[in-house]
Amino acid sequence: MIQQQVAILEFDREKRAKFSPENFGKRKCLPKKCVISFSKTSTDAVAKRYGAEVRTEFWSCTANLPVYVLVYGGEEIALVCGFLGAAGAAAQIEELIAMGVEKFVVCGAAGVLTELPLGAFVVPDSAVRDEGTSFHYAPSSYEIKADQDAVQSIVQTLEREKIPYRLGKTWTTDGLYRETDEKITLRRSQGCLTVEMEASALMAVAQFRGVRLAQILYGGDDLSGELYDHRDFFAQHDIRQTLVEISLKCVKNL
Repeated sequence: MIQQQVAILEFDREKRAKFSPENFGKRKCLPKKCVISFSKTSTDAVAKRYGAEVRTEFWSCTANLPVYVLVYGGEEIALVCGFLGAAGAAAQIEELIAMGVEKFVVCGAAGVLTELPLGAFVVPDSAVRDEGTSFHYAPSSYEIKADQDAVQSIVQTLEREKIPYRLGKTWTTDGLYRETDEKITLRRSQGCLTVEMEASALMAVAQFRGVRLAQILYGGDDLSGELYDHRDFFAQHDIRQTLVEISLKCVKNL
């Protein structure tokens, strides 16, 4: 590792760190496939629908999240609500890997930067790295590509099920309240369809650890116009639950 003028650029390729999930008691107890949903109500509702068991739990200083295991199409699949933001989501992926997961489909809402309807599905094939976590898992770069084989698997499932979607770039940011007009204009000119807070970090962690991961986003609030439009996207329970169901189908085929 070479010291840089900016600390975040000091990427270390060493995979071993001073401590790991195993130091916190994480052991293999989960199936190889997992859906992470950034909607707790939808996660809990789908888990209840399938009679899922609580296999283990994620605990933190601020929230505890159950890790469900359900049977879908004759196969055990883990289902868990995701921690908001790149750092929390990355740590969660690390712990799920330690518990035996090898393939992930991640789903949740994203702000739209173009005229996408509420609930439109977007499959990210790359992401602008406007967050800090990914730089601990991949050398510095402006963007990161998703696992293209995993993306194509998702696309094939959506097309087979005749589910409309857009394939394209997303903008991952740590600054929820710093999505300015100038940045939005720049990201749109770079081809970004959406903005969210986890994608580039999850891509980087998955590639660093050698696991498969792809995502499905749905169009939530609208940042494409002159004025911000919330579109009441938090209340779209049917869309969120449908997305979790679709993600189960996708991860089974991954």
